[in-house]
Amino acid sequence: MKNQNDVYKLSNGVEIPCIGFGMWQTPDSDVGVKAVKSAIAAGYTHIDTAQAYGNEDCVRLAINEAGIDRKKLFITTKLTNDNHTYDLTMSSFEESLHKLGTDYVDLFLIHWPNPLPIRDRWEEANAETWKAMEELYDAGKIRAIGISNFRQHHIEALLKTAKIKPMVNQIRLCPGDTQDEVVEYCRNQGIVLEAYSPLGTGKIFDIPQMKELSDKYGKSIAQICIRWSLQRGYLPLPKSVTPSRIEENLKVFDFELEEEDVSMIAGLTGCVGFSGDPDNMPF
Repeated sequence: MKNQNDVYKLSNGVEIPCIGFGMWQTPDSDVGVKAVKSAIAAGYTHIDTAQAYGNEDCVRLAINEAGIDRKKLFITTKLTNDNHTYDLTMSSFEESLHKLGTDYVDLFLIHWPNPLPIRDRWEEANAETWKAMEELYDAGKIRAIGISNFRQHHIEALLKTAKIKPMVNQIRLCPGDTQDEVVEYCRNQGIVLEAYSPLGTGKIFDIPQMKELSDKYGKSIAQICIRWSLQRGYLPLPKSVTPSRIEENLKVFDFELEEEDVSMIAGLTGCVGFSGDPDNMPF
């Protein structure tokens, strides 16, 4: 059974904490700063933000106010959709470093494989972007590089020119939406799966089977979802701005779901909807 200090080891040997604090839709305000500080106080050492989230500044401010040593944290950010060129990858990465108040990030991801700005040349644009990321990795400014929302054909296209294989693929993985084909492919490639939106949407709290499991284990539905994610071998990134829930979401190491329950949760097909097609997203 994993504990709070457990890690996944990436293909280059870098260790990544097994739960991260997700920052999607977290306001770039005092609310965001307080959320990150609450996460740090609760024991999170892995913080996941992105250029597109617009809240990288919150991470810097929270770290400074918390007084925690930067080296004790694992910080991820992601390249936004407008920056898929060599030069823009380089310049926007430096801007992210400035906003985060650090001289390196632990993990840098391409956020989407085929956004609107590059839809007519996504393969070429991703190759150009990845080349810049490889150089930043070689220069020691990034400890690990990866991707997000990539399906198998996107990864295969990237590997045609990549010198370094992606170490992480961050995708939507939650009850009833397990993306089995891309998960299997990534595992065969030695790529760690990060699970964003591990609680799906608010709908998960209305699913009768999840309420039954909550009663069975004496844990919240959110804790059941996060524990399920870990037992499936994913790296969940739960998000909240409520201190009590932030703390609760990390308390998932004192119980274990029975295998039949793990399978049942996976089989709640479509209970919280499905992942969008990255080749047809409207952004």
